[in-house]
Amino acid sequence: MSHFPSPFDVTRSPGWQALAGHREQFAGFSMRETFAEDPQRFAEFSLNDCGLFLDYSKNLITRQTRELLVELAQEAGLQQAIASLFAGAPINASEGRPALHTALRRPIGDQVLVDGVDVMPEVHRVLQQMSELVGRLHGGLWRGYSEKTITDVVNIGIGGSFLGPQLVSEALLPFAQRGVRCHYLANIDGSSFHELAAKLRAETTLFIISSKTFGTLETLKNAQAARSWYLAQGGTEAELHRHFIAVSSNVPAAVAFGIREENVLPMWDWVGGRYSLWSAIGLPIAMSIGMSNFKELLSGAYRMDEHFQSAPFERNMPVLLALLGIWYGNFWGAQSHAILPYDHYLRNITKHLQQLDMESNGKAVRQDGSPVHCATGPVIWGGVGCNGQHAYHQLLHQGTALIPADFIVPVSSYNPVADHQQWLFANCLSQSQALMRGKTLAEAEAELRARGLDEDEVQRLAPHKVIPGNRPSNTLVMERVSPRRLGALVALYEHKVFVQSVIWGINAFDQWGVELGKELGKSVYSRLVGSAAGTAEDGSTQGLIDFFRGRHRG
Repeated sequence: MSHFPSPFDVTRSPGWQALAGHREQFAGFSMRETFAEDPQRFAEFSLNDCGLFLDYSKNLITRQTRELLVELAQEAGLQQAIASLFAGAPINASEGRPALHTALRRPIGDQVLVDGVDVMPEVHRVLQQMSELVGRLHGGLWRGYSEKTITDVVNIGIGGSFLGPQLVSEALLPFAQRGVRCHYLANIDGSSFHELAAKLRAETTLFIISSKTFGTLETLKNAQAARSWYLAQGGTEAELHRHFIAVSSNVPAAVAFGIREENVLPMWDWVGGRYSLWSAIGLPIAMSIGMSNFKELLSGAYRMDEHFQSAPFERNMPVLLALLGIWYGNFWGAQSHAILPYDHYLRNITKHLQQLDMESNGKAVRQDGSPVHCATGPVIWGGVGCNGQHAYHQLLHQGTALIPADFIVPVSSYNPVADHQQWLFANCLSQSQALMRGKTLAEAEAELRARGLDEDEVQRLAPHKVIPGNRPSNTLVMERVSPRRLGALVALYEHKVFVQSVIWGINAFDQWGVELGKELGKSVYSRLVGSAAGTAEDGSTQGLIDFFRGRHRG
C-alpha cells in the first residue's frame, strides 16, 4: 500500500494550474536580455554545496518560476516523501519494500529499521567484509592456483551491477591502486568475452559474479564461460574458489558453482540494482581504488543526503534540478535531456544516469495503479562534451526540439597537457553560452558582410546561420573529480529522480517493464534451438526465427 496520499493527481493541483498560466508569460522571454538587465542573475540562480557548484541561471525561469515550482513540490508532499525515503517506509509500493540505498552510506551508530530490525549493523558488517577482501588483495595475500598474486579483477554483472561500478571505477582511475586492473563483463555477445579473455591470464584473474538471484541470464552465461575458460587455461576445480567470489542473495547457487560461502557477499531487497553501487556491488570499485577511497565515495553521497534532507527547496540541488525537469517536460514539451560531461574519466556517467532515470521514471501509472495524466521520465542521452560538439550539438543549437542539457566539468585535470584543460573548460562554457545567447539574423548578416560577401549572398546564407538561442542548460562544476565529489554527484541525480517520481505520483523503485522481454526470450530461445514445438505467437518473430535457423553457423 502506498505511503503517499492517494490519489494525488498533480495535474489538478492549484500549483500545476498556476504554472500553466505562468508558462504563457514566456512568449517573448529572452535569456540574453534577462542577463543584460539583471547583473545579479548568476548569483541568484547558483549554489555551492557538497563540493559541487551548480549554475542554473541559463534556464527559462524567473524568481516567480522557482517560487511556483517549489509550491508544486510542497503540494505534492515532497517533504513528507523525503522523510519516508530515509526512514525506510515501503515507498516501493508495488513490491511492498523500502528503498534504502541511503542507508548504505550512513555512519556507524545510526539506526534504520526495516520491519522492526535495524539494518545498519549488517551494512557495516558487509563493509568490514569488503575491507578484509580488499586488504588481502592489495596486500598480495589473495593468490591464484599457481600462488601468483591477483593482477586483474573482472566484474560479471549487468544493469545496475555493471553501469554504476563501471562509471565509478573509471571516473576514479587516478585513485586506482597499483597492481590491480578492473574490468567489466556484461554483454552476452561472445565477442565481448573473447576480447576480454585475450587480455587476461587465468592464474592471476579474480572474477566477481554480481547477481542477486545468481540466475540472471547474461550474468550466468558469462560466469559459466569464465569458469570454462579458467579450467581450459590450467585451473582446477579444487582451486576454483581462489578465482571466483560472488555478490548474491542466493548463497546455495553460488556455493554450487564452486564459491566458498564466506566469499558470497549479500544483496538486499531494499536496494534496487541501479542504486546499489554503494553496497557490496561496489566491491570492484573498492578493489580498484582501495577501501579508504570507497568510504570517501560513501561520505560524499552521505553529505548530499544530508543536504537533500535539510536544505530549503529553493536552495536544494536535487530538488531544483528535478523541478527544472518538471518545468521543461510538463510545460514546455521537452521529451529528452542531454548529459554532457567534459571529462574523459566521466565518459560513462551518461550511461549510468540513463538507467537510473529511465528505469526509475519510465512509468505510465501512478503509485495507486491509476494512469498518469502528464509526461513522465524523459529520454536521457549525451556523451563526452567536446566529441558531441562535432556531432549532435548541431541539433541542440538549431534543431526544432527543446532539449535541456546538464554540462558537467571539473576545473582541474589529473593529466594536464599544455593548455588542454583551459580549452576544455572554455568549450564547456561556450557551448552553454551559445545555447543561451544564440545568433540573431542581424548578427548573422553583419558577420557575412564583414567577410566581404555581396548582399545577395548575405541574404541567401544568413538564415542558415541563425541560432535561436534561449535553450536551457545547467552547469555542474567541481574542483576536480574525487571520490567524495563523485559520491555527491551520483547521489544528486538519485535524489533528483526521486523528487520527480514524487511529483508525478509514480514508483521510482520498480521496473516491471524489463521483465516481459526476458520472459519471452526463453520461448524464443527454445524455438531457435528447436527444443519447443509449434510456432511463435506472431509472424514477424517466427519469420526471424526461421531466418536465423536457416543461416546460423557455429
